[in-house]
Amino acid sequence: MTSSEIDYGGMMHRAMQGLIANVLRSIATDGLPGEHHFFITFDTREEGVEMADWLRERYPEEMTIVIQHWFDNLTVDDDGFSITLNFGNSPEPMRIPFDALRTFVDPSVEFGLRFESPEDDEADEDEEVDAEFALDVEDEGDDPGDGPDGGGEVVQLDRWRK
Repeated sequence: MTSSEIDYGGMMHRAMQGLIANVLRSIATDGLPGEHHFFITFDTREEGVEMADWLRERYPEEMTIVIQHWFDNLTVDDDGFSITLNFGNSPEPMRIPFDALRTFVDPSVEFGLRFESPEDDEADEDEEVDAEFALDVEDEGDDPGDGPDGGGEVVQLDRWRK
C-alpha cells in the first residue's frame, strides 16, 4: 500500500475493536443487561494472551470463552481486556489482547463480528468483518467450561468460517 491509499480495512478493524472495548467497558461498569451474553473466540498463540498453562495445553491455537452468568474482575484498556472466568469451579484469570480476537458474538440479539487473521488476509487481500451471523450452541462436552470438574457446552462457529 502506498501512502496515497486509505487503509479502510485497517481502519474498520480498529473501529470494530473499539466497539468491543466500549461494550466490555459498559459491562464492567453496569453488568450484563437482560439476556445479553457473549461468545468470544481468540487466538491463544497471539502475543500478550495470558491464561493458565492447563488451558493453553487444552486450547493450543484457539479458544472460545463465554461471558454470561459468572465472571469477575473485568477490566478493559486500549489494548485488550482482563477477566476471571470459572472453569469447573476453578476461577482462572485471563488477559486477551484485542488483536487476538477472531469472533465476538452476542446471540441474544444475533449480532456477531468476525476478524480475519493475518494468514487469511494473505489469502484474501481484503480484510473482512461480518456484521451479522447466527450462532448454534451444541452440547458436545469439549468446552472451556469443562475444566477439571467438567460441565459446559461447546460453541461451534465453524459453519461461518471460510
